[in-house]
Amino acid sequence: MAIDFNDKIYILDGAMGTMLQRAGMAPDETTTQFGLEHPRIWKDIHSQYIDAGADIIYASTFGMNRFKTEELDRPLHEAVALAMKAACEARDEAGDKGRAVKVALGIGPLGELLEPMGTLKFEEAYEAFTDLVTAGKDNGADLVVIETMTDLYEVKAAVLAVKENSGLPVMVSMTFEDNGRTFTGVSLEAMAMTLEGLGVDAIGINCSLGPVEILPMAKELRELTSVAVFAKPNAGLPDPETGKYDITCGQFIETMKEYMQAGINMVGGCCGTTPEYIAGLAECRDELIKNGVPGAAGKEEHAAGKEKRGLRICSGTDVVHVDHVTVIGERINPTGKKRLKQALLDGDMDYILNQAVEQIDAGAEILDVNVGVPSLDESAVLPDLVKKLQAITGTPLQIDSSDPAAIEAALRVYNGKAIVNSVNGEPDVMDDILPVVKKYGAAVIGLTLDGDGIPATAEGRFAIAERIAARAADYGIPEEDVIIDCLTLTASAQQKEVNETLRAVKMVRERLGLKTALGVSNISFGLPMRVIINRTFLAMAMECGLDLPIINPNEEEMMSAIFAFNVLKNVDENAARYIERYGEAVMEPGRLVKKGGGAAPDSGQAKDTAEGDGDIFCCIEKGIKAGTVAAVEELLESHDEMELVNDFLIPALDNVGKGFEKGTIFLPQMLQAATAAQAGFDVIKTRLAESDKESVSLGEVVIATVKGDIHDIGKNIVKVIMENYGYRMIDLGRDVPAEKIVETVVERDIKLVGLSALMTTTLKSMEDTITAIRAAAPDCRVMVGGAVLTADYAERIGADFYCKDAMKSVEAAQEVFG
Repeated sequence: MAIDFNDKIYILDGAMGTMLQRAGMAPDETTTQFGLEHPRIWKDIHSQYIDAGADIIYASTFGMNRFKTEELDRPLHEAVALAMKAACEARDEAGDKGRAVKVALGIGPLGELLEPMGTLKFEEAYEAFTDLVTAGKDNGADLVVIETMTDLYEVKAAVLAVKENSGLPVMVSMTFEDNGRTFTGVSLEAMAMTLEGLGVDAIGINCSLGPVEILPMAKELRELTSVAVFAKPNAGLPDPETGKYDITCGQFIETMKEYMQAGINMVGGCCGTTPEYIAGLAECRDELIKNGVPGAAGKEEHAAGKEKRGLRICSGTDVVHVDHVTVIGERINPTGKKRLKQALLDGDMDYILNQAVEQIDAGAEILDVNVGVPSLDESAVLPDLVKKLQAITGTPLQIDSSDPAAIEAALRVYNGKAIVNSVNGEPDVMDDILPVVKKYGAAVIGLTLDGDGIPATAEGRFAIAERIAARAADYGIPEEDVIIDCLTLTASAQQKEVNETLRAVKMVRERLGLKTALGVSNISFGLPMRVIINRTFLAMAMECGLDLPIINPNEEEMMSAIFAFNVLKNVDENAARYIERYGEAVMEPGRLVKKGGGAAPDSGQAKDTAEGDGDIFCCIEKGIKAGTVAAVEELLESHDEMELVNDFLIPALDNVGKGFEKGTIFLPQMLQAATAAQAGFDVIKTRLAESDKESVSLGEVVIATVKGDIHDIGKNIVKVIMENYGYRMIDLGRDVPAEKIVETVVERDIKLVGLSALMTTTLKSMEDTITAIRAAAPDCRVMVGGAVLTADYAERIGADFYCKDAMKSVEAAQEVFG
């Protein structure tokens, strides 16, 4: 069922929770619990929003999924049916009065962290979303809205569930912090390019911030995508004590007018907004149309959102613009690499992950991933390796296989927009692979060969490139996402064809305007001093228009040629990248080193330790568990257990924490680093147990989500990080009564409690819990966190520490336990 979101500016509804509070919802009830008991109130609220002018209303299914069955207290399908019935009845009554209104199935986060941040598998998340989508489709949904998301990987699972199990249009909005990223590190650009590639119908921002803070992000998003853009800001920020928001209806409407003038296709409200706010939006929209403001009727072409942007590749956190010579690391490809082939056969993932880390450190911006060993099941091994690589790095990947099933399996679990390597000019090959590329929004490399082999001339290869580009266009793959590989032949055997490859590269760049790739090192096979041939061929190819050399980035001769080329071609402005790489470098015979030695930058504490000890810092930073274990075992030969904890493990985690606070690494990488450190702690605990020494623990901490609040993702993240710092965490779960927390504190003589709350309605419960702890255990200190909290309010309710993120919780614990 198609909906043209560009035919006018659509008015979306406002907050459900705010209206349910007005209707008498108790502080210890959730919106789902209250609504299921009072479905007529749900319907009445929907009707109020429709009467106010809403064109699309969200059914109150946001908190419904298989992981929240306790809250539902009934089968999922039954709960969804009840919520959908309330919305659909309101829609149908409006239709009887001549008002065309659409009902969206609302889908929110599952409340469980997906791998690698948590334990929930991508496939399990997909199944959970499929349950909800099926129930919504069966009960009258006109479209699906996936909202208030922070993890792009979880969003992908939800989008695929909608696409593959319904014909419904799908809108997606994520929740951003004031730094322009979600709390898992997703940027606006990564969201836009990934979701547009997956074929969603509208992309937006909702919750967490007010209209003033979201406005510049919404404008940026409008520039980043050609699909419809929508926004549902909060009514400012809540006063935790009163629960009231600080943006009046008039202020909200005045700012939202700028959204509509900027080409935002749909506007509504999130927390704190009411039918009054929605009525104001509708009146504002109608006034803009009456006055003929460009774009107000939704009919203007958003030129900036439709123009060609060039090739971009991304992971969940990192975006690579191929507007310079961009290195694809070739080392995770078993062709000609006996050690890698054996690692794949043995399942030695640690060796492979180390290859990834080495290439990234050497300057690779994209990693080629190939598991093509004859006896391996590529469809199983390739996606598994993709998952493991995503766990340790945000560097985008190139999925390298000739097996369509393996390609799809890998793309399905890839978080972001990948490159597929490759298709060729054979019609059957293109028809097998290009639909998969289109479905998952990837870029694709086309090889200039067909059933007759590789043409000897540049003209022959160019003709195949044209054919691939045309077929990709037929499948709806954007021109900028097509890359042509004119194929490097071996100079020792086909010397005259070398120049044909270079001519073909130039023809593709100049006549088709497409990006080009080449596997460079094949040129020198069978010749002595291969690096000399490779480096010279690379320079010649770059001058002809090579964009994406597939090389070993550990060969500094190759990398230096690329960095120098980008300077000399005026691509590296002010030689910034060149200076960053070589500004502190000096030449020694046969190699390039840092001034004063070869230590890697930002190794921090490792620089001051004994020779070889720095490996543990690198392993923890990169999240490599096996390497951390090996480093700990080696260090235990010369260091006491607690010395190892205090002088190595904790400083290594602190280095990662500093990167997190600076915004140079993000939550997935921080959690993976913490998991690697935990592997090191486990070795130390085992050693202590074997020697009858006291087990290592820096202190016991009780952690809980307060009574009435069932959100626990933030609490779970704090738990993981603190456990891996060496604290023993006693997790009491979510919706925990104050009595249970106090009982645990007294029984175990706890010195620090962590309390979490995400809803304004449960902040009173947090305050009551703190009061009860103070009365029973005056020496116990309390740290608090949650999206609705502020430092001032935390102090007002008697908390000792306000923790805006997991690292602040660690700092609080370090202050308490010393």
